Amino acid sequence: MPAQNYLSGDSAVNIAHSVESAVASGRAAGGSLLPPVRTAAVQLGVSPATVAAAYRMLAQRGVVIADGRRGTRIRHAPPIALPPPAPLPESVVDLAGGNPDHALLPPLPRLAHEQRLYRDDLNDPRLLALAREQFERDGVPAKHLAVVSGALDGVERVLREHLRPGDRVAVEDPSFTGVLDLLSALALVPIPVAVDDQGMLAAPLRKALAGGARALVVAPRAQNPLGAAITPSRARELHRILGSHPDVLLIEDDHAGPIAGAPYVTLATPRRERWAVVRSVSKSLGPDLRVALLTGDAATVARVEGRQTLGIRWVSHILQRTVVALWRDRKTSQLLRRAEAAYTARRQALIEALRQRGIEAHGNSGLNVWVPVPEEAAVVQAMMRAGWAVQAGERYRIATPPAIRITISSLKDPRKVADDLAAIIQPRVRVSSGA
Repeated sequence: MPAQNYLSGDSAVNIAHSVESAVASGRAAGGSLLPPVRTAAVQLGVSPATVAAAYRMLAQRGVVIADGRRGTRIRHAPPIALPPPAPLPESVVDLAGGNPDHALLPPLPRLAHEQRLYRDDLNDPRLLALAREQFERDGVPAKHLAVVSGALDGVERVLREHLRPGDRVAVEDPSFTGVLDLLSALALVPIPVAVDDQGMLAAPLRKALAGGARALVVAPRAQNPLGAAITPSRARELHRILGSHPDVLLIEDDHAGPIAGAPYVTLATPRRERWAVVRSVSKSLGPDLRVALLTGDAATVARVEGRQTLGIRWVSHILQRTVVALWRDRKTSQLLRRAEAAYTARRQALIEALRQRGIEAHGNSGLNVWVPVPEEAAVVQAMMRAGWAVQAGERYRIATPPAIRITISSLKDPRKVADDLAAIIQPRVRVSSGA
C-alpha cells in the first residue's frame, strides 16, 4: 500500500509535523490508517527507525493511536459540543431521549445551606456514610469513597489515572454512546464484547483480555442501550476470567441505581488490584443533580481525589446535601420504589407487545428497550411519521447488527408503538425471508 501523499520530511520531527499539519487541515481524517513503517520509509527515502520515531512522537502527543499489528491510526478528534436538537413536533412522542419520567422524580427540598470555604472537608460525611451503606448492602466493597460529578465524570477520571493513549479497553457491544465518545476523546481503543440479556458474554471477554485490553468498562444493570442485567451465574463466569487477568482495570457504571429494576451484581472484589464502581443519582433523583459516588481500591480513589483537587476541587456541597436530604426522606424511598415498579411494568409491557407481534426485543432492566431492525434510518424515519421519536442504534454499536433504542420511561401506549413498528418492519421481514 502506498504511503499517504501528506507524509513528507527527512527527519522524525519533520515527518511528525507533516502528519499534524494534515490532521489540522483535514487532509488526514480521523480513523485513517498510517502506512506501515517500512512502506513510509521507502517512499520518503529515510530509515525505518526515523519513521518509527516520528510515529512515537505522534502517539505521545495524542495525534495517532498505535494498535500493535493492526497499525497506527489517526486519532478521531474529541467530540465537540453540538447544537441542541430541534424540538420535536407537538404530535411526536419522545421515546428517544433516555430521560427518566419527570413525574417520578422527587421534588427538590428547600434547604438552608451554609457557605463552604476552602480547606473545609471535600465531601459531606453524611453522604459518604449513606453511600457506604448502600454499596455494602449490594456486596460492593466501600472502604474508600469519593464524590464525582456524575457517572461519566467518574469513569473518565479513573481511566485518565490508569491508561494512556492507545491503550485498549473492553466495552459492551452495544455500548452507551457516552462511553464510546469518552474513549475516543482519550485516544483509547474500544474492543467490543458481545452482550446478551444477562450481561457480557464470557468467550468474547476472554478473547478481549487475552488480546491486550488493559481495562474493562461494564454496566452491571440497566445496561444502555440493551438493558442487560448481570445474573449471579454470569457473574461467576466473568469472575473466573477476570481472575486470570489481575492487572486489568475494572470500572463498573451503575448509572440507574435503585430504579434499574434488577439487583446489583458486582464483579469487583477487595482483592482486585485496580477497580472502581461509580453510582450516579441522575436517573433516580434527577439529571441536574450532578452527583455520583465512587468507590474502589485505595490508590485509585486517592488518585481521583488528588487530581480533582487540582481542577474543580470538590462537588458542590449544595448538591451533596440535597442528595443527603432526599436519601433520608421516607417519601423519596417510597417514590423510588414506585418508579422502579413503573419502569419495570412499562418496559415489560412493550417487550410483550412486540413479542405478540413477532418482534424480538431486549430490556431486562433500565429505561430502554433494544429492538433489532433490518434498517435503522428507514425505521426511525417511519416511526417519526407515525408519531414516535426513537433512537437509531448506529452510535451504540461496534460489531452488532442494526437496531433501534426505545426509551420507555414515559411510555403510556406500548400496544400502539408495537403496532406501528410491526407495520413498518414486518413487510420487510417477509420480503427478506422469501428471497
